Amino acid sequence: MRVTLDPEDSKIITLARAARARNGTAEGAAVRDETGRTYSATNVALAALTLSAVQVAVAMAISSGARSLEAVALVTDGEPGPGDAAVAAELGVKSLLVAGPDGTLRG
Repeated sequence: MRVTLDPEDSKIITLARAARARNGTAEGAAVRDETGRTYSATNVALAALTLSAVQVAVAMAISSGARSLEAVALVTDGEPGPGDAAVAAELGVKSLLVAGPDGTLRG
């Protein structure tokens, strides 16, 4: 059964997919803040710093003045990390939109 997404939710999945593909990373994420602004990012995997794509996208939104989030999307072959759901919930998002690299919604 194919789930019909809100066009704005489809948009952030597309942004997350594009970020992941552009950087060739394991994860891509995008968030939409309370004013409708969107931020996309990929995971960071350095020796001295490791962040999930969701954490980076949320940090970008918060550092740009966002006070809450309407939606969070993660594109990955794997599963969201425990911190991803926690940071989304702290900013008002009830559940992550999790999609595979082809954009198919998994959760």
